[in-house]
Amino acid sequence: MPDYDAILAAPMCRLGARFTGDALTGLDFLPPDVPATVRPDARVRRLSRELDAYWHDPAHPFDLLFVPQGTPFQLRVWHALMKIPAGRPTTYGALAQRLGTAPRAVGQACGANPLPILIPCHRVVAAGGLGGFMHAASGAPLDVKTWLLAHEGSAAPASHARDAETDRRRAR
Repeated sequence: MPDYDAILAAPMCRLGARFTGDALTGLDFLPPDVPATVRPDARVRRLSRELDAYWHDPAHPFDLLFVPQGTPFQLRVWHALMKIPAGRPTTYGALAQRLGTAPRAVGQACGANPLPILIPCHRVVAAGGLGGFMHAASGAPLDVKTWLLAHEGSAAPASHARDAETDRRRAR
């Protein structure tokens, strides 16, 4: 497992946080059984407060220093993601059209997002279903995306509910 500055509890999993100085630079979804940090420092307490505010109000605007590292194209896509309101997902195709690029390129940039939730890549779905999440086409990452969309008041496309149930049956 990568080295994290803190591991925080979240409603659907744990979140591994990485900082560079005071700036949050990485946030990873981890299994719910990973132990959370016991003695958080000031940066982690602030991140925790901001996430708690989001868990209570999905429209909460994050107020903390975060610095994503990526290519100029990825940064352009991530900036556009931050303009998508909670509860109003868009499609890869629609976002690609706004940015003058291809849906697959938008999907790749979304999958490379180092700060999910703060940069809400989960708000981008496929035209005919849920799409991917964190470069995954099935399994736990899509369950997280489904949870986040539901939390924000967006229903996950029905095709994902069927896919998730099929994945669970196969895992048994």
